[in-house]
Amino acid sequence: MLNRTKKFLRDNGYYYKKTYIRPLLTPDNVYVFRFGKKHLDNRLIIRYGHKWTGRQKINEIDLRLHKQKHPRIFKDENSLMLYLESHLQQHEEKLKQLKIQEKEKTESK
Repeated sequence: MLNRTKKFLRDNGYYYKKTYIRPLLTPDNVYVFRFGKKHLDNRLIIRYGHKWTGRQKINEIDLRLHKQKHPRIFKDENSLMLYLESHLQQHEEKLKQLKIQEKEKTESK
C-alpha cells in the first residue's frame, strides 16, 4: 500500500515507521505512517477498506506535516504525491536558510 509514497520517502532520506490500527466501531482499517529525517514528527493516516473482490480501496489519506493542527485530506495517492513533492522541498529550503542564518549569528558574536 502506498508504494510510490514509501519510495519517495526513502529516496529523499526520510525514515518512516508503519503501525496498523483496527478500530472496533468502524469497518475501515487504518495504517499510520510516522516519518521524518531526524524525528518522526510527520504523520500520514490511511483509512482503507476492502472491495468485494478482496482488493484494498483507499477511502481517505490524512497528512499532518510538522505537527499541524488541521490535516490535509487526500482521496488518492497521486494528489498526495504532488503535494509532498512541492511542500517538502519548500520546507527543506526554509530549514537550510534558518541554519545559514544561525551560523551567521554565531560567527558574528
